[in-house]
Amino acid sequence: MNGNNPYAGAPGVVGAGQPSSDVDDLSTAEVQRLRKAVAGIVAETRTYLPDSYAIGSELSNGSGGPRATVAVHPPVGHPVSAGLTPDAEDLESGLSAEDCTEVARGLAASAAFQVMSTVGDDLTPTAR
Repeated sequence: MNGNNPYAGAPGVVGAGQPSSDVDDLSTAEVQRLRKAVAGIVAETRTYLPDSYAIGSELSNGSGGPRATVAVHPPVGHPVSAGLTPDAEDLESGLSAEDCTEVARGLAASAAFQVMSTVGDDLTPTAR
């Protein structure tokens, strides 16, 4: 019957009938810093791409601790994502601006490349 329970996880990980927590073992301040850094990555990625690209993020608790994922779904092509697993120092001080910028630029470039590789050079110009 555990398989029918929407909260049933792997044995010993999540108790049957108990909802799983997204980010465990972090203080409120650490979670806020991580969310702020991820929101900054999402916002910066949006500045590099047109509105037709869907951009989102998620915080979760992976096997190595907290994990943040930022994903971009281009209008055509495959979605791209970047996963961040900050260490204890990053959680205390926050992610550096350089790291956030690097992730945002990499995601934008990868998403644009997905569109270019899907569309190719076969586009007919609509105007001259």
